[in-house]
Amino acid sequence: MKKRLFKKIAAGLMAGMMVFALTACGGGDAASDGGSTSSDSGSSSTASDSGSSDGGNIVVGFSQVGAESDWRTANTESMKSTFSAENGYELKFDDAQQKQENQITAIRNFIQQEVDYIVLAPVTESGWETVLQEAKDADIPVIIVDRMVDVEDESLYTAWVGSDFELEGKKAAAYLKAYAEAKNLGDLKIVDIQGTMGASAQIGRTNGLEAGLKENSNWELLEKTTGEFTQAKGQEVMESFLKKYDDMDVVYCENDNEAFGAIDAIEAAGKKVGNGEDDSMIVFSFDSTNAGLKDVKDGKILLNTECNPLHGPRVEAIIKQLEAGETPEKQAFVDEEMFAYDDTVKSVTVDGQEYEVTVVTDEVISGRKY
Repeated sequence: MKKRLFKKIAAGLMAGMMVFALTACGGGDAASDGGSTSSDSGSSSTASDSGSSDGGNIVVGFSQVGAESDWRTANTESMKSTFSAENGYELKFDDAQQKQENQITAIRNFIQQEVDYIVLAPVTESGWETVLQEAKDADIPVIIVDRMVDVEDESLYTAWVGSDFELEGKKAAAYLKAYAEAKNLGDLKIVDIQGTMGASAQIGRTNGLEAGLKENSNWELLEKTTGEFTQAKGQEVMESFLKKYDDMDVVYCENDNEAFGAIDAIEAAGKKVGNGEDDSMIVFSFDSTNAGLKDVKDGKILLNTECNPLHGPRVEAIIKQLEAGETPEKQAFVDEEMFAYDDTVKSVTVDGQEYEVTVVTDEVISGRKY
């Protein structure tokens, strides 16, 4: 880290200049005091070497997508609690309100403020080359979290931490296939309430469902429309679907908040959500927030595929590696579970790997951190 090394050298030079000034002003009687001051200067150098910036805390600039969902709120809290003053950090937090232009502005502000690290949770995958090049030119490591960035030069970011979103979608599709066969549901008509278009989670989860559609000739996708990962938009989209189609079997929501809105719309229309029997609609969701799992336990969401938002400790581990002069892994996928209403399907296999399904109970919900 050239920038951090420069800061350490500058801090040492400043300390040396202070010693010289104090010795010159104090005259001959100050010689012994000058020795004492030199010892204090050495103590200051040790603090700087421990990973502090300018003798203080490590400064982290974090550009967050926004606060569009319960998942995002948990993700923000994980970052804030990890990068606290008590833990030796100064966190500069920016809420982009789901606008990429706000994130680009925030990153440029972080560069001007000479933060030690930039953490970015990108709104969308594309459009980052210019500003990330600016961060690279300033020798500031950039750590990407949650959604990925699509850049030709991967050296523009140091590491990425997040979920395998396409695997999440494939697991959900595998569960739907196994569940439908176990319940003899026959042909399935599906609607997809997508996430924010261009976001990694939307791309991956949509691709996972589309892979399932290709493998199951008795599945029909009636329509897919973005719900922007919000409850209000999810409800709006579902209301539109209900006006167009009266024979939907499965509502595939790409996060919990969209599922909450969809369920509200379905119930307001006098229809039922449930296990696919007795004319009830099956609702699938992603994220597995505490509120989402409560809906699984109550039978409103049949399957909720986890997306772990607790990225703070993972990002800190990467920063500690960089502070120690080590090279972290370029990509780190997090382990995630599947949560279902009942034990109809105990596990699914995707790409040769078996994944267990957990039945949601009060104990499961109380044990969650988000």
